[in-house]
Amino acid sequence: MSDLYGHTRSVVAARYALLTLEGFVSAPLPGWPGASCVVVISPAMGARFAQILVTLGPDASGAGQRPDEELLLFVREGAVSLEAGDLHARLGPGGYAYIPPACPYRVAPDAPGAQLLVFQRRYLPLPGAATPGPLAGHEQEIAGAPFMGDEAAILKSLLPDAPGFDMAVNIFTFQPGATLPIVETHIMEHGMMMIQGQGIYRLAGDYHPVQSGDVIWMAPFCPQWFVATGKVPARYIYYKDVNRDPLVLG
Repeated sequence: MSDLYGHTRSVVAARYALLTLEGFVSAPLPGWPGASCVVVISPAMGARFAQILVTLGPDASGAGQRPDEELLLFVREGAVSLEAGDLHARLGPGGYAYIPPACPYRVAPDAPGAQLLVFQRRYLPLPGAATPGPLAGHEQEIAGAPFMGDEAAILKSLLPDAPGFDMAVNIFTFQPGATLPIVETHIMEHGMMMIQGQGIYRLAGDYHPVQSGDVIWMAPFCPQWFVATGKVPARYIYYKDVNRDPLVLG
């Protein structure tokens, strides 16, 4: 990984983007007073959702009530206190919360250095399916499952697999040398962040070294593949759209 002036591993292409920590630029955002926010994925890039990195100082907070938008908050470092409708929770590293549309919420730091990964999108109602309520959990409480039978690639799903949910957020853990079994090409759009280790990610026809802290956007039908390298397991958290008609998604 070079630190030469003018050099970056970041790439923004038509069907994917790789963004690296040294290029992140923070700015204030509505709904996050006092927080340092970095928008790493948004519709300005071609995505149908937003992915935001939020650092909460001692006096910062996040609050709102978004009529047609949903949020997934994942705690990267520190701890936060959360109120979302009737839900009250304290979330430490690995904790997460889903906030449905029209649900009033407030999140505040509960320990120094609170950092959040936020996925935000417009909710697409499904006729006959109830809109989910708020929920909170911890990724350590989620049972992992071998992906396509491979014990070296473990997948955890943070949200229920239910028709009311139009997003999924999952965590993949790969032992060194483990890979995705195929080059995937599918309708689901992805936003992801490496949270441990390193590897090589194929995006379209290009191969990129990636490491903890990197962010990747993958458009629908962008060919993708991953192999974990290094001496520790590689882990990433990722978003995808689910359970909706392809004509609606288009």
